[in-house]
Amino acid sequence: MRRKPKRRLMGEINVVPYIDVMLVLLIIFMVTAPLLTQGVEVELPKAAAEPIDSGKNDEPLVLSVDAAGRYYLSVGDREDAPIDAERVVSLASAVLRRKPETPVLVKADQKVAYGRVVEAMVLLQQAGATRVGFLTDPPDTSRKRRGQT
Repeated sequence: MRRKPKRRLMGEINVVPYIDVMLVLLIIFMVTAPLLTQGVEVELPKAAAEPIDSGKNDEPLVLSVDAAGRYYLSVGDREDAPIDAERVVSLASAVLRRKPETPVLVKADQKVAYGRVVEAMVLLQQAGATRVGFLTDPPDTSRKRRGQT
């Protein structure tokens, strides 16, 4: 008489459903990531400055000045809408009253007149900022490597 072979348990995991889920999540994140980046299109000047280490993970208060000299503040419901000087002072002072240790930064287009950037700093000082930093892009090091300046 022939015996029936015993059924053995399968020791493998089918990973195909996990790969499908992972690919769907990847597509979702790829589509939504550009939508999460808000802000004003500003061509920052290049500078070989060291990054500011605030020691905290506080989100900075950023005052942007675009090429036309308009102000944008990184608070409120419409961060991409230009605001006037009085509104800059009122919003920035509200943030700094609530959290005085908030880092304050100016992000100005390199085509903006120096006087307009100074005006932005004065507005932030009127709002109560004691220290103001600048956002810049790192210099293009590929040209220096090739011997060009």
